[in-house]
Amino acid sequence: MNSVMGPANQVQQNRQVTPHEAQQSFKTWLGDAINDMNQRQVDSQHMTERMARGENVDLHDVMITAQKASITLETTVEVRDKVIEAYQEIMRMQV
Repeated sequence: MNSVMGPANQVQQNRQVTPHEAQQSFKTWLGDAINDMNQRQVDSQHMTERMARGENVDLHDVMITAQKASITLETTVEVRDKVIEAYQEIMRMQV
């Protein structure tokens, strides 16, 4: 059996998701993404500070950590922009 598709996931796929459940799922996903972005920024700052203090830190690791933080931030900003754009489009709809 595939570990990703456990019995609980199969049951959830066969039933209708309520708007509240969808909202909570999106809220959880978004919160996790923001926390991940923040952690990557903190890790990058920490590695940079360690290098600036002259600690034994590989320059490649510092640069990779900084690049991961940068990409995560850019992705988060793009997702935010798309969510705002979708919200504005929904608000323009006539009911």
